[in-house]
Amino acid sequence: MGFGHRVFRNGDPRAQALRGALQRLGPGAGRLAFAAEVEARVAAVFARLKPGRPALQPNVEINAALLLDAVGIPREAFNPVFAVGRMPGWLAHAMEQRRTGRLIRPASAYIGPVPPTA
Repeated sequence: MGFGHRVFRNGDPRAQALRGALQRLGPGAGRLAFAAEVEARVAAVFARLKPGRPALQPNVEINAALLLDAVGIPREAFNPVFAVGRMPGWLAHAMEQRRTGRLIRPASAYIGPVPPTA
C-alpha cells in the first residue's frame, strides 16, 4: 500500500498534488524527510527483488496519510477519512455491477488542464 498504481505507471499525479500541499504547509510538515527515506528504501528493495523493472512510484495513500497527519487528524481516523472519499466510487461500482452483472472499465485519457505543481 502506498506504492505503485496500475494506471499511473510514471507516478501518481494525485500524490504529486498532495506532496505540493505538504510543502506549502512549511518545513517539516507531514514528515517529508521520513517519506523520502521510505521511498528510497522501497525503491532499493524493489530493485533487488525485481531487477530490470521500473521503480514503483508513491501513490496517493502515502501522501494522503502524511497530509492527514500534518493537519492534525488522529491516526485512528485515517482509514475512515480516506474511505469517505472513496465511497461514491465504490457505490457507483456496486450499482453498476448489480445492474449489468459486470464492472465497466473504460479506457480514457485526461485531457483537462495540467495541475499546478509546487
